[in-house]
Amino acid sequence: MHNHIINASLQIVPIVQDRHPYEWVDAAISVIKQSGIKHEVGPFATVLEGTYSEVMKVVNDVNEHLLSEECTEWITNVQIQIRSNRDITSNEKIEKFISKNL
Repeated sequence: MHNHIINASLQIVPIVQDRHPYEWVDAAISVIKQSGIKHEVGPFATVLEGTYSEVMKVVNDVNEHLLSEECTEWITNVQIQIRSNRDITSNEKIEKFISKNL
């Protein structure tokens, strides 16, 4: 894969009853933060921004962490937007909606 910046949405949906699902989501977000990749946590998913390799490494690391912490079952939803010839950033997609008054 090329080295242009891509966007991805990563959502973890724990299917567990041993802990509150938010605890597993918080653990996933911790892994994302430790990665150093550009990200924005949202109420339903976390948006990641980096090269394809960087983004997919974070997805893998989150799944490996949940496995190592013995989360019994979860769904990982990933959406990826890729351009073949240049970067695609979150800001370019939402800048017209960001309030200039903040």
